[in-house]
Amino acid sequence: MDTRDAVSAFLRSRRDKITPEQAGLPTYGQRRVPGLRRGEVAALAGVSVEYYTRLERGNLKGVSDSVLDALAHALRLDDTERTYLYDLARAAGPAPGARARQRTVRPTVRPSVARIVEGMPELPAYVMNNRLDTLAANPLGRALYSEMFADPTCGANVARFAFLNPAARRFYTDWERMARFAVGALRVEAGRSPYDRELSNLIGELSTRSDTFRVMWGSHDVHVFRESTKRLNHPLVGDLELDQETMSLPDESGLSVVVYSAPPETAAEDHLKLLASWSATTGLVT
Repeated sequence: MDTRDAVSAFLRSRRDKITPEQAGLPTYGQRRVPGLRRGEVAALAGVSVEYYTRLERGNLKGVSDSVLDALAHALRLDDTERTYLYDLARAAGPAPGARARQRTVRPTVRPSVARIVEGMPELPAYVMNNRLDTLAANPLGRALYSEMFADPTCGANVARFAFLNPAARRFYTDWERMARFAVGALRVEAGRSPYDRELSNLIGELSTRSDTFRVMWGSHDVHVFRESTKRLNHPLVGDLELDQETMSLPDESGLSVVVYSAPPETAAEDHLKLLASWSATTGLVT
């Protein structure tokens, strides 16, 4: 990822989303920009117009935390956006070669984590990295995402499945919302690991093969998977409304355990039981 271009586009996209009224600024006459002007952002952040212009041109090298905080406040960044801005600033520091060498070791799923995932037979669960690769899954997790695992071109990657497999638009009832979340998660990782070759290849592949991904990527929105409600339409059991919890492992691996559950005494709970019985009977996963 070109860090300077990412910084420039991100800052422009954020100021375009804020109106003068939202920022508490007076307006006079007709405006030619959809959001704030550079000078208005500079005034809100307490820096000169020349300095902010330098930042918006992508030069975050040597910028202090206090300036980044002021900029985040002026642009009304949420916690995820603020972290992304800090990641971009850190990426502007060390030489690309040094950062790349730090990313040569690829995380693997520890046996203890695999046992935890396997030890939840009644809940779909899997381990995912920050590139949205599914590295391990229990039988019910594989049954839930059976179409993704059955497609060898997906490589068990949630983003590839969402954008490149037509079945995903039926599987995800809220497909656009899920797709934007996936793009936002990849954008966060691109800020954190701008010299990750596998990530760059994935983003390049999706941008080339999916016009929709390319448009969403250009919005520069960021997102972190945490808790949410997933509405799915499984080809065997039909509609499922499941609670999703994403728990990051407390280490430097960047791996997360994702678990789905259904509220007790609901149709979704019955459907999960049916899905578990089906996967056990068919031997879908061994």
